[in-house]
Amino acid sequence: MHFWRSKQQRTISWVQGLLCSITIALSWGAGMTSTLAAQKITIRLGPFQQAIAIADIEAFAKTGKLPENLQLFRPFLTPQFQELLNRRVQVDPALADKFFDDLVRSPQGQQLISSLGVAIPGSTVEGLQGALNLSLRQVNGLSVLGFLRAYPEENVTLDATKAIQIAVEFNSNYLQSQALGTLLERDLLVKNTTNFQPSFDPAAIGKEAVQQQTLTLQDKQRKRSIPVDIYWSQGHTQAPLVVISPGLGANRKFLSYLAGHLASYGFTVAAMEHPDSNINGSIYQASTPTNLAQILAPTEFIDRPKDISFLLDELAKLNNQSGTLQGKFNTDKVTVIGHSLGGYTALALLGPEVDLEAVRQFCQNSLSINESPGDWLQCAAAPLKEKKLQLKDPRVTSAIAFNPVVGNLFGKTGLNKINNPVLILTSTEDSLTPSLKHQIAPFNQLQSSKYLLTAIGGTHLSISDPSYSASTATTIFPEKRGSETNSLRQLVRGVTLAFVKQSTPEAKIYQPFLTPAYAQSLSKPELPLRLNSDLPRNIKPWLGFVVDQLTK
Repeated sequence: MHFWRSKQQRTISWVQGLLCSITIALSWGAGMTSTLAAQKITIRLGPFQQAIAIADIEAFAKTGKLPENLQLFRPFLTPQFQELLNRRVQVDPALADKFFDDLVRSPQGQQLISSLGVAIPGSTVEGLQGALNLSLRQVNGLSVLGFLRAYPEENVTLDATKAIQIAVEFNSNYLQSQALGTLLERDLLVKNTTNFQPSFDPAAIGKEAVQQQTLTLQDKQRKRSIPVDIYWSQGHTQAPLVVISPGLGANRKFLSYLAGHLASYGFTVAAMEHPDSNINGSIYQASTPTNLAQILAPTEFIDRPKDISFLLDELAKLNNQSGTLQGKFNTDKVTVIGHSLGGYTALALLGPEVDLEAVRQFCQNSLSINESPGDWLQCAAAPLKEKKLQLKDPRVTSAIAFNPVVGNLFGKTGLNKINNPVLILTSTEDSLTPSLKHQIAPFNQLQSSKYLLTAIGGTHLSISDPSYSASTATTIFPEKRGSETNSLRQLVRGVTLAFVKQSTPEAKIYQPFLTPAYAQSLSKPELPLRLNSDLPRNIKPWLGFVVDQLTK
């Protein structure tokens, strides 16, 4: 969809959204095992009702050409809609049983089935589950047309209003990541590891007494006021500096437990906020944007990395001024930790080009109601006039990106240019920045020293401080937080400390905590945890799904 459109274009886009919604409902439809295939779809929207032959839709999906009786729908049956008809959610047949069981037992799956019961009048829970189970086994992945081959009724009637709601709540990227989660749980497991018995626990609080001070830095040239919490302890003035960048709509308290933890081991930590994309400057100040691509000023994709460069300049000045913070900032050796949009910020500072042409191409040709919020959010950068952005700061020597927004922002090869250590966290039930496109494919691009931390069943906010109050805008989707993700936060504390310690004389002491054995020692059946430095062979074929999107 485009961002600047006439009333007629908005109407066309709405109908396209309706048709996309219908395909989503069909791909998860109703019915029991049968050899009879559906012949037509009857769309019901208030008093309006229209029947469409499924054979005509199949012909359009295969050839892209409209049969005569579908010419009326020419403005809406676009190449993008054709692509959606043929899109599949790939599921390893060997894992189909587990994927199906996990889906129907999950809150998201139960909500989906309940919604479909209303969207497809006359269906039953058993029928919905039976059709899903059948289509998983009869076709090579879940797809609209694959489902139609197994549908047992001659006519499918859809309540279009409810179908639109389903499309808003569920997207194929998220379902793809959820299916992938079942595969990741199995294939990221490193077997034959001995019992992990370290001599100390890096997730336990350190010995140093932590102090904290809040500063507000004024960037007069860019007219930005930047609040920052400084965490430090006595001594250890040569330890690397750590900067924490929160996500869209979040504040500097989002990872306060992690900031305090690192400071207790002698690191100085600067947890900052970005004006215009923090809780006061973005979501709650937006003038009712029509989509997520308008919720953020395009310049934030430039200003956020520059905020950190400005912060480093100011902290370097404080190093030479008398006071409690004198000499506390090693601004020549910096690790940036970012969450979500902050993850993009951290990666951008390591030097990959931001490929605005790739972003614009995706947003103009491929963006639909079926994409994830992260895909929509990246399109906020599309109005920028530049073709490429270079935001590297040589003082940043490593980065940790928790659930980062990446998508098309660095194109299909941009992250290849990073030469510094990177750690990426992905959560398989993250519906805001789905795993496959926003973390796993970007991780595969990296050629430098790298680690992938995987929380199977984790969500976008699972690593947040338990006391952090999430904004309404970031809790639209179900989140796992608090006590149910304690093991993940424990792993985050230990792995983050070990990662930052790799640039210190204690690197070897902490290296065992950057191994699969450490992550698996904290893994729970309800929240399996993995840590890997490469992707298994079985995972890499899935990346073709993402590469196809990046090259369109």
